[in-house]
Amino acid sequence: MPGASHNAIDARPIPVAAGIGLRFPHHDQVLRQQPPVAWFEVHAENYLGGGSVRRVLERVRRDYPLSLHGVGLSLGSAEGLDRAHLGRIAELVRRIEPGLTSEHLSWSVVDGEYLADLLPLPMTEEALDVVCRNVEQTQDALQRRILVENPATYLQFQYCSIPEWEFIAALAQRTGCGILCDVNNIHVSACNHGWDPQRYLDALPPAAVGEIHLAGHALRTLDDGSVVCIDNHGARVAAEVWALYEAALRRFGSKPTLIEWDTDIPAFELLLDEAATATALLRRAAGARHACAA
Repeated sequence: MPGASHNAIDARPIPVAAGIGLRFPHHDQVLRQQPPVAWFEVHAENYLGGGSVRRVLERVRRDYPLSLHGVGLSLGSAEGLDRAHLGRIAELVRRIEPGLTSEHLSWSVVDGEYLADLLPLPMTEEALDVVCRNVEQTQDALQRRILVENPATYLQFQYCSIPEWEFIAALAQRTGCGILCDVNNIHVSACNHGWDPQRYLDALPPAAVGEIHLAGHALRTLDDGSVVCIDNHGARVAAEVWALYEAALRRFGSKPTLIEWDTDIPAFELLLDEAATATALLRRAAGARHACAA
């Protein structure tokens, strides 16, 4: 693949293909072997400090399209964004020129303290106003549209005036942001709350969906005998999630699709195999749309 100078990284869009989330254990293999991956996504916060990991990121960025996925902006914080953290993200975006930039619909900061989780929001008009304000500030700072990812949740607030899928659609409409549709998260939340996952997909505007995430999950039986579905990113994509992914492709059309794996990280070859399955489904969906258009 063509390279670039050390001081300039050409902007490169994310292709409509299956990519892989790049994690630290695979840095050396990717640099040495340059495996046949359409694109990579990384967690932005892992690369804010410079040093050797930033140099690795810049080398990968010269060889592959790259997406930055944030986990720490806390778009749901009523007290507003951490401007220093947002500034660090903006600097990384300027340096790396990612094809896509995304964040979570969650909150994780209160009184300046960062919590080690992506916490859920009450789906209310007040919360929607807060998230819209924070998304607009983020997009102004980054000088680009961001994608916002739907959460995986394990509880629901007693008072929620807006269904989650309508909340996300309204957020995209009001701010112009895009949607990162995490299909595994939809499955997890649907299992935990009794939602209809197809209804969730049908509520999202196809034009706003800019990326799809796929990951594995786990089932855990609680002391009372109930079963909770956990978004652990530590297994192959489940058959039910592959089926929901096919439904998402029918609804949204072919979109850049990422394989995420964050716990019990396997050999890179297994991630390539998961990406190959997503690629086959992307091609099948594209072929079906072409046949319908003809």
